[in-house]
Amino acid sequence: MSMRASLTCPLCGEGAPAFYHRDRARSFWRCGRCALVFVPPAARPDAAAEKARYDQHRNDPADPAYRRFLWRLAGPLVARVAPGAEGLDFGCGPGPALAAMLAEHGLRVALYDPFYAPDASVLARAYDFVTATEVLEHLHRPADTLDQLFGLLKPDGWLGVMTKPVRPPDTFGGWHYMRDLTHVCFYSRETFAYIGARWRAEPVFVEDDVVLFETKGTGAIWPTPGLAK
Repeated sequence: MSMRASLTCPLCGEGAPAFYHRDRARSFWRCGRCALVFVPPAARPDAAAEKARYDQHRNDPADPAYRRFLWRLAGPLVARVAPGAEGLDFGCGPGPALAAMLAEHGLRVALYDPFYAPDASVLARAYDFVTATEVLEHLHRPADTLDQLFGLLKPDGWLGVMTKPVRPPDTFGGWHYMRDLTHVCFYSRETFAYIGARWRAEPVFVEDDVVLFETKGTGAIWPTPGLAK
C-alpha cells in the first residue's frame, strides 16, 4: 500500500491526501476536504522530544516585544468578552504571559499545559473563553483537541487561536515554521472555515495568524474527560 493510500487527515478523517512537500526529515500532505497540511504519524515527535524542544523556548512574560505579539489576540478578545469573564489558557507554556495580560484587564484565567501546568481538573469546567496561542500546529489529533476546546465553552463563548497560516508549496520549503519538528499541522482560511462549520462556531479572522471563533449561543458538547493532543 502506498503512503498516500494509508493516510487519513487527523482533522476531518478524509483519506488519500495530496502530496504537498518533502524535505530531508519529513513529508507533508494536504487534505482535499479541509485543506489541512500535515505530516504522517511516524514523523510526529514523542513526548520527550517535544518537551526538550519546548524547554528551549525563551518567552519572557515581561518582554515588551512578546507582549505586543500576544496582544494581537488578547486585545480583540478583551474587546469581545464581558468584564470579569472567566477563561482558560490552553497550552500556556512555562511562562503564561497571555494569562497575565488578560488578568490585567480584569479577566480570570485558569491555566493548562500537559508539560508545565498539568492539572486536568481545569478541563472539567465551562468557560467564557479559551485561548490556544501557538498550539494548533503541535496537535497530533487536532479533531479530538478541538472537540475538547469547543466543549469547554459556554454558549456565546469564544475560542481564540494563533498559528501561522500555511505557505503555498513553492515557498513552503524555505519556511522556518515548518522546520520545527514539533510543528505537525498547518492551517489555512479554508481549514478554519471547515472548523467553524463542523463545530458550529463563526470564525472571525483578526489577522492572518489570529482567529477568534464564536459559538453564537449554541455552546458545544461537553468534552470527554482526559486530554486530547
